[in-house]
Amino acid sequence: MSDRLAGRTIVVTGGGSGIGAGISRGFAAEGANVVIADLNLEAGQAVANEITASQGSAFATRVDITDRATVAQGIADAVARFGRIDAYFNNAGMNSPMKFLEITEQNFELIMRVNALGVLIGIQEAAKQFLAQGGGGKIVNTASIAGRTGFPSFAPYSAAKAAVISLTQAGARSLASHGITVNAFAPGVVATPLWTKLDADLEKMGEGDSGFDSMASDILLGRPAQPEDIAPTAIFLASSDSDYITGQVIAIEGGMILV
Repeated sequence: MSDRLAGRTIVVTGGGSGIGAGISRGFAAEGANVVIADLNLEAGQAVANEITASQGSAFATRVDITDRATVAQGIADAVARFGRIDAYFNNAGMNSPMKFLEITEQNFELIMRVNALGVLIGIQEAAKQFLAQGGGGKIVNTASIAGRTGFPSFAPYSAAKAAVISLTQAGARSLASHGITVNAFAPGVVATPLWTKLDADLEKMGEGDSGFDSMASDILLGRPAQPEDIAPTAIFLASSDSDYITGQVIAIEGGMILV
């Protein structure tokens, strides 16, 4: 364990699995107090227990990112436990693929609500806490390569992640005068439960050739990412090393999209 993030309190939404769990472990290994904010409290608690068993500092709280009251309560829980927050990672998200011509209003609204509105609420509530602390702080959003190029089997997800990129830029412009930075990272194909579910859904749609293995074959570095591959960039964005960076989206996709 090193101390690059020693004394910093970091909230990670969707920290109970996948990328969120991977970056939470990375933060704890660097000395941070990690708040696992997840809709699935049991999953979040399991990650928090794993961290504390390794002599790290973490606890879990139940947060529904589409419900402002629970987002605000999760931040309040973090402040009650650790006194303040220093970084907020809007990482939670979901996907539910449909063929382009079959996309329904319900599907579109659900995916936009979770992946786009949830990020807006997170940025706003984290910023309010940073301002209450006197300014300064880091907000980091999980975008996606899907936000840079649209995929026909999950167009609403692509649209939502494009919205995350725009919200990152708008937030950066809005909050810079308060010393608050807003950045994002954009993963590609990552071996997580979200991708496992996406693969199964695409298979049911008869579009298995659009799934994990097919997309991974386009990666220049020759393999899909593991959550641990995302952690170093997340640690950089949570640390003082990134103090002069804002409004940026860092791609972590092994050379897949190149835009």
